[in-house]
Formats: sequence, structure tokens, C-alpha cells
Amino acid sequence: MDIWWTLHLKRDPASVPLARRILLGAMATAGVDPQIAHDLGVALTEACANAVEHGATGRPDDGFQVTAAISGDRLRIEVTDSGPGLPAPSAPPARRPAAPAPAGHAPRRPRRGRATVPARVLTAHRPRRDGRPYDTHVLPHRPAAPTLRPVDLDTLPDLTAESGRGLFLIHALTDHVQLRNHPLRGAIVSFDKILKWQDGALLQAAS
Repeated sequence: MDIWWTLHLKRDPASVPLARRILLGAMATAGVDPQIAHDLGVALTEACANAVEHGATGRPDDGFQVTAAISGDRLRIEVTDSGPGLPAPSAPPARRPAAPAPAGHAPRRPRRGRATVPARVLTAHRPRRDGRPYDTHVLPHRPAAPTLRPVDLDTLPDLTAESGRGLFLIHALTDHVQLRNHPLRGAIVSFDKILKWQDGALLQAAS
């Protein structure tokens, strides 16, 4: 059984928790695994918050739309705002050519950029088995949580910043993310998630 629903919401902060509660209620009724439902609720909250913050055009009918569709074991959510749309991607800065290695030395490998991570985040992990503290310049290895995908440190946002973390969380909590501009409205943030079901899930029993 495939189901879908659409919400047309005002561009108001109160619309964000409303959209999340409706989604979580639908997930609980359908019998979706609670951890999967929680991840989707966080991702939807971030997408709706972005629509409320950036989707302004000055028109009195400013608003945004949330569409959710379940097809088999996959849920797709799309959040469409009425703003100016996503900016065109900028060209990456040109890389400076590497300096030649001195005679008799192997060429240096280029160093990749690193994200700005507060020291308290780096030191918040478990101590090493040998009892010594971790070097705070290296993140200790920890297995990823079952519902999170590995994250490239070069894409990690500044965890102390007031913005810029929404898309990072959406990418981390879902299986596929797509950003595009609607031809008539504004920006569209869509993401997919493979669902897991509780025993006796109503949606599974009705399929």
C-alpha cells in the first residue's frame, strides 16, 4: 500500500513543531520503528526551519509545503518554500600548484582541509584502553550509530555556529538528499529514508 499526504503551512515558527508532530503521529500509527521516526522528525524539523527562515518573498501568501509519500519501505519527504530559491553554485577556488619536492625527498602529499571543531567535542569521547588521553588533534574512531552514515570531516560544519547545521543533520539522518529549485515557487529540499517496521505494523498488515 502506498500513501501520501501534503501540508500547506504558514511561514511561521509555530508551523515547524506542527509539521513534526503530524509526521511522528503518522509514523507511530503506521508502525515505523521509533528510532527511524525520530531521525525523520529531526530532519523534517531542520528542513521546515530553513523554509521558515529563508523562504520569504514579501508576498502576503508566503508559506511552505510539506509532502510525504510512503512507497513500500521507502519514505520521501519534500519541503518546498516560496522564497527566491537556492543560489547558483559558486566555482571552487583554484588550487595553487604544489611546490616541487627537494632533491632526494619524496613529494609531499597534499593536506586536506579540516573542519573547525571545538576542543570539548574532541575530548568528549571515551578514554583509550591504555588509560592515556586522546590526542585532541585526532578524532578517535567510534563505530557509527545504526541510523547514521559516516561523515567526511571536511564537510562537518562549525558546531558553535548559529546556522549551517540543518543540511548537515538532514544528510546524516537520511539515506538520500536532493536540493533543487522549483520552476514556479522556491527551493525544494527532498530526502528519502528506508523504513524499518515494528512487529505487527498496521501499514505492513494492510499491504
